[in-house]
Amino acid sequence: ARPLYERRLAVERIRAARGAIDASGADVVLVGRCESFFVGAGDLNEVIDRLAAYADAGADCLYAPGIRTREQITAVVKAVEPKPVNVLIGWPGSSVQEMADLGVRRISIGGALARVAWGGVMRAAREIAEHGTFNSFAEGFPAAELNRIFTP
Repeated sequence: ARPLYERRLAVERIRAARGAIDASGADVVLVGRCESFFVGAGDLNEVIDRLAAYADAGADCLYAPGIRTREQITAVVKAVEPKPVNVLIGWPGSSVQEMADLGVRRISIGGALARVAWGGVMRAAREIAEHGTFNSFAEGFPAAELNRIFTP
């Protein structure tokens, strides 16, 4: 895993990005992202400190992929309010409503839909390999509907 940028440099990069966006007049959302949980440095206080600094430097939305508990999410939301917080959802048992109730205003799903699709592929392949049958094909998305969706 790559280490995080040193905090001061990370804040300077957010500040520079904010300046460039403002100078361009572009309608861009600047996300301040702290990947501490992804690089094995998942100290919540450090994450909150970085996200608050990113907010102060001009980030529009704050994001710490890897926060998962209600307590972590609530702490991040409170630390950077009124700025919106993005949460990466990749676990079962949560809902859009629960995230909204916790103050989350943006949700990412990362590769979750791809993993669901690959789960279907692997179940079908396993059925063919182990049983020589194609029954799982009945669970597939209808071809006619796919054609309708992808036809201009």
